[in-house]
Amino acid sequence: MNLILIEPHELAGNMATIRDQRASHIRDVLSGRPGGSVRVGLLGGPLGVATILETGAEGVSLSCEWEPLPPPVPPADLLLALPRPKVMRRLWAQLSALGVGHVALTNADKVERNYFDTHYLDEATYRPLLIEGLQQARDTHLPRVSVHKQLKPLVEDLLDELFPGTLRLIADPGARTTVADAVRRGPGRRFLLAIGPEGGWTDYERGMFMQHGFEAVGMGTRTLRTDTACIALIAQAYAHGL
Repeated sequence: MNLILIEPHELAGNMATIRDQRASHIRDVLSGRPGGSVRVGLLGGPLGVATILETGAEGVSLSCEWEPLPPPVPPADLLLALPRPKVMRRLWAQLSALGVGHVALTNADKVERNYFDTHYLDEATYRPLLIEGLQQARDTHLPRVSVHKQLKPLVEDLLDELFPGTLRLIADPGARTTVADAVRRGPGRRFLLAIGPEGGWTDYERGMFMQHGFEAVGMGTRTLRTDTACIALIAQAYAHGL
């Protein structure tokens, strides 16, 4: 935990009292004592430094000083064919740590319908995992999450509303253009990356994406698992294109 994230409702003026595992981390891992300081962030707001006022069994009291501006919103958005529940469980924290502004989970021909029944799509389950990733990466922007059980209406009717003005990219192992090359052509522009299921998009689905302004991008001829592809492609975009 490289950052202690504070929820807005926990803040009164510049004072906050935190409990749960964050307080335990300050006391037991950081060996925080009154007068010491810790890095903090306000969820959805700025980063800062907090002076420890009191530590005890009931929580840790902090006095916070905030930077004038929040960190920039991550420029990457993800349209992801819903993977197996245990894969989705692993991905939540990784996506927020990498920096994704909006995660749109969708159905596809090769997505098992029962995947949508998993509790890993419940906000009460995934929100703490997203926060875990933010605390690892020292960010405060909680990714937006939307779930779409029909791919065609999402692509044909909702993309302009959900992702206005974005550079649209679809992951394809056969593509010659790399994701880094594609985002270099639009510096400073948000991009939306569509990643398919383990079995890949069907020809019909791929054609639908292309008809709606998506460009195929890849990173070589290897076919990757969903979680590996998400991490590798987003990391390449940040490392070489943004």
